[in-house]
Amino acid sequence: MNRSPRWLALPLTIAAAPAAAQTLAPAAPPEIVVTGRGLDDPPPRSDAVATIARARLTATASDRLEDVLGDIAGLQSFRRADSRSANPTSQGITLRGIGGNASSRALLVLDGVPQADPFGGWIAFPALAPGALGEVRVQRGGGGARWGSGALAGVVELVSATPDQLSPATLDIAGGARGSIDAQASASLVGETGFATIRVGHARGDGFVPIVADDRGAVDRAAPFAQTSIGMRAVTRIAPETELQGNVAVFRDRRDRGLAFTGIESDGADASVRLVGRGAWRWSALGYVQTRRFASGFASVNADRTSVSPALDQYNVPGTGIGGRIEVAPPLGEAITLLIGADTRRTSGTTNERYSFTDGEPTRLRRAGGVTATYGAFADLQLTAGLLRLDLNGRIDGWRITDGRITERPIGGGAAFTDARFADRAGSEWTGRAGLALAASDSLTLRTAAYRGWRLPNPNELYRPFRVGADATAANALVAPETLMGVEAGATLAPSPATSLGVTLFANRLDDAVTNVTIARGPGNFPGVGFVSAAGVYRRRENLDAIVSRGVEVDGRVTLGAVVASLSYALSDARVRDSRFGLDGLRPAQVPMHQASATIGWARARTAASLTLRYQAEVFEDDENRRTLSDALTLDGAAALPLGKGVAVEARIENAFDARVETGFSGSAIERARPRTWWLGLNARLD
Repeated sequence: MNRSPRWLALPLTIAAAPAAAQTLAPAAPPEIVVTGRGLDDPPPRSDAVATIARARLTATASDRLEDVLGDIAGLQSFRRADSRSANPTSQGITLRGIGGNASSRALLVLDGVPQADPFGGWIAFPALAPGALGEVRVQRGGGGARWGSGALAGVVELVSATPDQLSPATLDIAGGARGSIDAQASASLVGETGFATIRVGHARGDGFVPIVADDRGAVDRAAPFAQTSIGMRAVTRIAPETELQGNVAVFRDRRDRGLAFTGIESDGADASVRLVGRGAWRWSALGYVQTRRFASGFASVNADRTSVSPALDQYNVPGTGIGGRIEVAPPLGEAITLLIGADTRRTSGTTNERYSFTDGEPTRLRRAGGVTATYGAFADLQLTAGLLRLDLNGRIDGWRITDGRITERPIGGGAAFTDARFADRAGSEWTGRAGLALAASDSLTLRTAAYRGWRLPNPNELYRPFRVGADATAANALVAPETLMGVEAGATLAPSPATSLGVTLFANRLDDAVTNVTIARGPGNFPGVGFVSAAGVYRRRENLDAIVSRGVEVDGRVTLGAVVASLSYALSDARVRDSRFGLDGLRPAQVPMHQASATIGWARARTAASLTLRYQAEVFEDDENRRTLSDALTLDGAAALPLGKGVAVEARIENAFDARVETGFSGSAIERARPRTWWLGLNARLD
């Protein structure tokens, strides 16, 4: 196979033209080959789908998945920092402005396996290598009946690379600012009945000081990181129409927050097995296990940042996710596509913490956690009738929350201060989506949809109180599942294969939104957290009445010879609807009203260059909208020059003008992320 260096593949893409390729004609049955993928993609839908192609996945300035996902405006982590400097617990993802919680409100899956942390719902981005992926599909909007709980705001599907996208061997190594190293190596073996791949990645750096220069004190220092991941995948045909797929992945992540006592450790291992039948009756059976271990320290800093002391030692947070899925697509003809299935997922997690420090030593132990489970069945029908396509899907889920507990006791022994066991709960929720697409002309598709989705709270939200500096947040074992209702309408104009433009209007209402709500200010003793000083705020997890979000998404792409340009823009006007806590009419924390991303690239022969411009409007750091984080405009660049057969030199730069990207507050000091970072490296391909 002939492979070009990764920078020679332009960042074509977004493909965010929602359904830029939405044609209404069903595709012909594919030839049965070993691909390593799940069931063949259904015909184009009436919803707003964006696709990120492999060319873009392997050609970003940072070589990180969260950076690639930034191409889809409106898709964001809770905070703006990436996985080199953020606390992992702030990296839940969402879409369409319904943020306000660090747990993910959009579902991210890799080859059908959910990737959110079983305990807290955040995403371990260092475990996900863009170079191992063949495609990313983003469905904006809820109601993905195939997925159920967690797909509130949409679904991000990561699809592993297929044999035709892989080289027999690759090596990429780059050095960058602040002692940074980014190295990736992979190998693949393709045979007549299958293929196998292995990929190893390592990244490290001395880091930058998270506090902005004007606010730093004597205790502030750089925040180093070191991250390693290994992924192995094997696919083989075990019968003429049956394929067996196996994935194993492990990762190790070490970083801190630029202060003493703030070390962070994340480790994980995932394994999955999937059988796929590609005969007349297409089917898939998937089973997986996901294990995680997390640890994090938290510190307290005085007002002038001249002294720091430990505040919390979250020394061990194990979590486990186990699940399975069965899908069947009967042969109903070219005009009808039906997918029916069932799935189940069980997650458990426990936090073990040392807290209540005196003279630098902890005096108390806390143990809190529980189990959540969902089990459901679904049907997804797509019907083509002339120029119309009708999409109907629905599912019903049962859920259970069990074994919830929190225990707090003295380290030196003695009776527990808290020993609570919470009543088990159970219920059911439904998910659904109805959509219609009309091929108004050869180049214009009109579409509309209405949907409902839901999300079950995770053990972190239910049982774990926590502190950040002087602020304390109490858990709430009684928070209810979130539900979302939404509608959208849009149009896609594609006058040629080289040009597309998509526009989507949407309106969402998230009921019972789980949010950290400000209840009172210190000093005082408060339920679930104890004493809060005069410098602190007491918050509690609550179900808000609703978060309402309305907006528009615009996505486009144009190719002019060797030049490719793409654009994605999202306006999300999100507001809280709840008069109980004084928040009615305010914006959810960390949700920008405007987001935009634009890429222009040029390539000729084996030489290439590209620029990416990104913008996020200002956001409020807190639920009361008292603290504002400024807007941010960044520019990334990349270039590649071949040195010989299969070898190229790369130069890339992140945030070229070192714009200040504010992410939060540490006391009264502002934290930043994504400072200017340059890279110079080599990549080699054996073809």
